[in-house]
Amino acid sequence: MLPVADTDADQPAPAPGPDRRRFLGALALGLGTAACAGPAQTHPSPGSQAPQGQAAPSHPGAATSGGAGAGTPAPTPAPSAGPATEPSIARTAGPDIDYGPRTRQEVALTFHGQGPADLTDAVLAECRTAGAAITVFAVGTWLHADPSLGRAIRRAGHELGNHTWSHQQMPSLSASAATSEVARGAAALRAAVGTAGWWFRPSGTRHSTATIRAAARQSGYQRCVSYDVDPEDFLDPGATLVRSRTRRAVRPGSVVSLHLGHAGTVDALPGILSDLSQAGLRPVTLSTLLRD
Repeated sequence: MLPVADTDADQPAPAPGPDRRRFLGALALGLGTAACAGPAQTHPSPGSQAPQGQAAPSHPGAATSGGAGAGTPAPTPAPSAGPATEPSIARTAGPDIDYGPRTRQEVALTFHGQGPADLTDAVLAECRTAGAAITVFAVGTWLHADPSLGRAIRRAGHELGNHTWSHQQMPSLSASAATSEVARGAAALRAAVGTAGWWFRPSGTRHSTATIRAAARQSGYQRCVSYDVDPEDFLDPGATLVRSRTRRAVRPGSVVSLHLGHAGTVDALPGILSDLSQAGLRPVTLSTLLRD
């Protein structure tokens, strides 16, 4: 609930006349605004049934939609962060998820999450303009340094997943080190937004190993998430190549691998979103793509 300014009962009432009417009108408006504000939401750990779409307030630098005043266009509605219940594929152990159903005109744009806050804000702004929903696999140290980034992503209607604690080369880690990377990444997510999410993507590899899958399951992640479209934007080939590589490879059900923290990716994103729209493909969260 939005805070309402305390009033002092011993303070003398405003003088009668126009000043008093203005005072009462302002007080009524403030109370009415506070009454419309909803309660704060909490979020589940993996396997629970609470909605993923609710979110805490964003960080101050995040691109957010303000209220529409006189002469101001109404903001684009935030996209849905996904289904209210965990997709069944996330509840059963199995191979990596490379893509979703090919029968739906949907794709999942997934971002490896770390990098400067201003580039994250720029991605969120582009997605808001296009009405697109994305999934960000956050690195734990990145969230720990600025938890409000995770809240900004969730508030904008997007989804968060776990991309380890410190972005190690996971195939080279021991079982105990791999378990720690997943568990600490999950803890960073819970600390930032109240839930560890439903999805885990290992760092340093496109596909998981038996050791990585065992570590993920210990933190509640039954599946590791890979992708079928990789424009290699992390190598900074330039916005034109990132866009064209994505356009050539994407198809219904694709899971696209992109990265926060790269200016070329931000520059390519409007074109990618335009290409998807022209192809009749809707960018949705991973949970929406994989819904039952």
